[in-house]
Amino acid sequence: MTKKLFYNGDIITLEDELYAEAVLVQDGKIAKVGKKDELMKDAGDAEMVDLQGKTLIPSFIDPHSHFFGYANSKLQVNLEDAVDFNDIADRIKKFIEKNNVKKGDWIVANNFDYNTLAEKTYPRIDFVDQIAPDNPLIISNKSGHNGVFNSLAMKGLGITDDTPDPEGGIFYKENGKLTGYVEENAYINNVQRAPMPSTEDIMKAVIAAQDDYASFGITTMQEGMIVPALADFLAYIANANMLKLDYIGFVDIREKDKILPKMQGCIKEYKNHFKVGGFKTFLDGSPQGRTAYMRTDYLGEEKGYRAYPVMGEEELEKIIETALKEDMQLLAHCNGDAAVAQYLEQYKIAKDKLNATNDIRPVIIHAQLIGVDQLPEVKKLGMIPSFFMAHVYHWGDIHVNNFGFDRASQISPAKSALDEGIKFTFHQDAPVIEPNMIETMWIAVNRKMKDGTVLGENQKIPALAALEAVTKNGAYQYFEEDIKGTIKEGKLADLVILDKNPLKVESDDIRNIKVMETMKEGNTIFKA
Repeated sequence: MTKKLFYNGDIITLEDELYAEAVLVQDGKIAKVGKKDELMKDAGDAEMVDLQGKTLIPSFIDPHSHFFGYANSKLQVNLEDAVDFNDIADRIKKFIEKNNVKKGDWIVANNFDYNTLAEKTYPRIDFVDQIAPDNPLIISNKSGHNGVFNSLAMKGLGITDDTPDPEGGIFYKENGKLTGYVEENAYINNVQRAPMPSTEDIMKAVIAAQDDYASFGITTMQEGMIVPALADFLAYIANANMLKLDYIGFVDIREKDKILPKMQGCIKEYKNHFKVGGFKTFLDGSPQGRTAYMRTDYLGEEKGYRAYPVMGEEELEKIIETALKEDMQLLAHCNGDAAVAQYLEQYKIAKDKLNATNDIRPVIIHAQLIGVDQLPEVKKLGMIPSFFMAHVYHWGDIHVNNFGFDRASQISPAKSALDEGIKFTFHQDAPVIEPNMIETMWIAVNRKMKDGTVLGENQKIPALAALEAVTKNGAYQYFEEDIKGTIKEGKLADLVILDKNPLKVESDDIRNIKVMETMKEGNTIFKA
């Protein structure tokens, strides 16, 4: 029997009584919360944990990421902050040399962002072919929605000049010839078909990736899209008992009949820390890639260009009906306000058609450009926006270029959602960026772009609301508010010690707060 008594620091419970003097943890759960002197009577032989003025909070809950992709990215070429095409070529060539990559082995380069390049565009296939002439090569955009294939990758995937564009995707061509650049479903569907690294390498990467998440104070993480090729790995991970964090996966609803039979024993219930939480679908693309489906025109494009939906209304309605009938939560990737409108309308139609009374807490993933005018309907339908708040800092300038300052200033409208009484969450969509909840909180409170300009003064939120978005509200999103998200008697002892109190430091200092220790069910899984 393990017991710990935490005291002598700021203990933020996120309950009605916001602060507590002490917390007693026993056998993985929170046994008591209250006055130190009173808890000392029940402490017995408990380990006494003097916080020494540090801050204890509920651990962070990741409302949306692609953990397996994050782990897999450790086996890929990192193009973060590449400055030009030659820099990209040098990094990939060094990776081949350092890792003794054999001829014919597939290579994936991630974190590509043409906005940071001197050329301000994508390399063409002739250039990419020269980088790795003996290997199929995929250069993946940071957004995960588009990228570049070299000729060997195209050949390996069976893509030719005559291959038709899939619905909701494009193989770009010039004079009838493939350029190598592929977008949305043309990219996503084919990347999923590319060969994976060895099982041994992947499992090592999974262990390392868990350590990364824990170092950011996260004890519950997400697999944002389980496709058939991934299902066997996840089943293996669950059965191998190699998880120390809770891991919640969402199944590609179009492939559910292939995937769910492999997930028996962990559908809506944990098996060795893994469970299937529901279904996932895509409704549009990426705002920085100009593929988010919008109600208004993009700037700098041919008049009337607003991108496009991934699917039609009838197909979306059937998908929603399936989720409602099977009582499975549905996460829908929606960046643009037109995609959000499509989701809202078809969810209402499907619910009315089935006369459904169950609450599946549908989630609007990213909700970057959701309109403030759409929030009352979001509240009415019981939907949960999960904002990719970090866009304000990391790509705020791109949003300004694409939509103008006024429209861009209303991305991730958290304050309007807060005023509407909507429960919302924040995520980082790892591996798009690191799962750094503290940075995201800082961005939500300050809304600064990289150059220091405030983007959306009226959408700043208090630090407490930002903290709730990555703890308490995350638990609610997962239907786990009874066991996670706050420090309350009976809940899991999923806890984090911070060096400073995010509710008391100056707002601009929030980003400098350090995670000192992360505990899952009372056991330390990370210590600085």
